[in-house]
Amino acid sequence: MELLQQPPTAKGPAEWFAGDVWFDVIYRGRDASKARANTVRFAPGARTAWHSHGLGQTLLIVEGIALIQARGGKLIEARPGDVVWTPPDEEHWHGAAPGRFMTHLALWEGDDTTWLEHVTDAEYGAVPVSART
Repeated sequence: MELLQQPPTAKGPAEWFAGDVWFDVIYRGRDASKARANTVRFAPGARTAWHSHGLGQTLLIVEGIALIQARGGKLIEARPGDVVWTPPDEEHWHGAAPGRFMTHLALWEGDDTTWLEHVTDAEYGAVPVSART
């Protein structure tokens, strides 16, 4: 067993995020493990750019209201306790609703994230549907 030393909180780079986003690395697999886990905190209105993960991604919404969308899909509103799975190579984005902070736990494998263009204001401002419907 080993108590892992955690790197300091990092500000999300402007190439990958719109608005203020911070993340803490919880786990980054070593050797054969490709597991990744980050806590990500979004200021109101902040969001990722469009992106995809080669082996998919799971998000656990911890607090606030999340907005999540797959390319060509409906904008989904998710709340604390909701778990969202994005399949491998599916282009998507996620972020905080206007006026609300949002924190999620992001779980994925490997370093093959493909970052794309930023989400437009029209995409972000679409009317969301509940993840529970």
